[in-house]
Amino acid sequence: AVMAAVALALRRRGMRFRWRIWASAGGVRGAAGGAAAAQLGRKVAVVDYVEPSPRGTRWGLGGTCVNVGCIPKKLMHYAALLGHMIQDAHHYGWEVGQPILHDWEKMAEAVQNHVKSLNWGHRVQLQDRKVKYFNIKASFVNQHTVRGITKGGKEMLLSAEHIVIATGGRPKYPTHIEGALEYGITSDDIFWLKKSPGKTLVVGASYVALECAGFLTGIGLDITVMMRSIPLRGFDQQMSSLVTEHMESHGTRFLRGCIPSRIRKLPDGQLQVTWEDGISGKEDMGTFDTVLWAIGRVPETRCLNLEKAGVNINPKNQKIVVDSQEATSIPHIYAIGDVAEGRPELTPTAIMAGRLLAQRLFGQSSDLMDYDNVPTTVFTPLEYGCVGLSEEEAVARHGQEHVEVYHAYYKPLEFTVAERDASQCYIKMVCLREPPQLVLGLHFLGPNAGEVTQGFALGIKCGASYAQVMRTVGIHPTCSEEVVKLRISKRSGLDPTVTGCG
Repeated sequence: AVMAAVALALRRRGMRFRWRIWASAGGVRGAAGGAAAAQLGRKVAVVDYVEPSPRGTRWGLGGTCVNVGCIPKKLMHYAALLGHMIQDAHHYGWEVGQPILHDWEKMAEAVQNHVKSLNWGHRVQLQDRKVKYFNIKASFVNQHTVRGITKGGKEMLLSAEHIVIATGGRPKYPTHIEGALEYGITSDDIFWLKKSPGKTLVVGASYVALECAGFLTGIGLDITVMMRSIPLRGFDQQMSSLVTEHMESHGTRFLRGCIPSRIRKLPDGQLQVTWEDGISGKEDMGTFDTVLWAIGRVPETRCLNLEKAGVNINPKNQKIVVDSQEATSIPHIYAIGDVAEGRPELTPTAIMAGRLLAQRLFGQSSDLMDYDNVPTTVFTPLEYGCVGLSEEEAVARHGQEHVEVYHAYYKPLEFTVAERDASQCYIKMVCLREPPQLVLGLHFLGPNAGEVTQGFALGIKCGASYAQVMRTVGIHPTCSEEVVKLRISKRSGLDPTVTGCG
């Protein structure tokens, strides 16, 4: 999720402006390193423009993460978790009125108001740090110049010594499917709906698909996920299967091996979806109030006229080719975030990459961004946090005979009194088999997975071994301590035990 921006180090009317990137708690990738450059006394311009979604959804300054990504997603995820906690409350002595109802409009208004406050905060910080902000859609004229059209229709040319492209990506639409563009929505729209989406078909198996399906189910909606193939491609597949098992056992329906072929709007306003069942080979049909496409994202590079600047892209995915210093094929033009080839599509990596780039440009450091062992979390109803290699990646890289995997199921203490099912609460640590058994990856499925993973990510980043983790004292009674109690190896053939926080 990145801010749609081009950050410029300007030369105009004899004044020398140097590029800086700016970041805030919301996570604005395109301006991520402005604070660092600002402290060095540099001057910057940020060109930012949001093309409305096909449904007409617009948003303010701050990029995907702030407006239609991480921030509203986490808040709606939390809304769903609150629903589960309310259901547990009577087990802990709280008398909660029945039935328990959810008001989409009230939640959406609160979330949207918070996002708008972040938009305002970003504008204020840009002004405070004397970053020149242009709300225009820019494209390249040559290697040092971009052109934009103001709201008044006036052409604006900006010349720069350094240019940073951080335009991010937008959700992909399957335009070959009849009715997909006319009647479907994406994550660009779901967080800004004024009314509940109702019975929803989520098409896709990405983390965006599962996160949206998870919180929509959690607030009581009828949700179906249609997956063409495997869930969470690129993540550890054992963990991915446990994620979908948990979702399925808690009300989300899954259509596996199915591909939509047509969407039609019925006279009553419902959407009739036709799909091909890849397993049976038959055609099937269902009706929904909303169809949400979550089938991947495409980088925002097509309208930048990169060819006029000589910036090379990967023709297969339209991403910008960069080197270890974030430089494109033109040394003074850089690309960070989702728009860059081979980079994790994560806000924090782009923020750090931007800060380091600013420091390198202005002689404060030579440090490069390290993209290894970057932690992340999928905010499904049962959260999945991971850092390092998946089991599949470890085996492919080192060979099955050189990999040891320690694992265990566990039961969070909070689940005991409420008698919650903990069948999918699971941890595994992927290690090299040879001493000192360097930890290659950690995978955690359970409550507060992001908080747990963040802590252990530091140790893994510092080269922790299995023995060092086992010598770490756990905090009792927490789910985190289950990581330092992993004793059972998959190679032993033994069944993992339920250790429990109690």
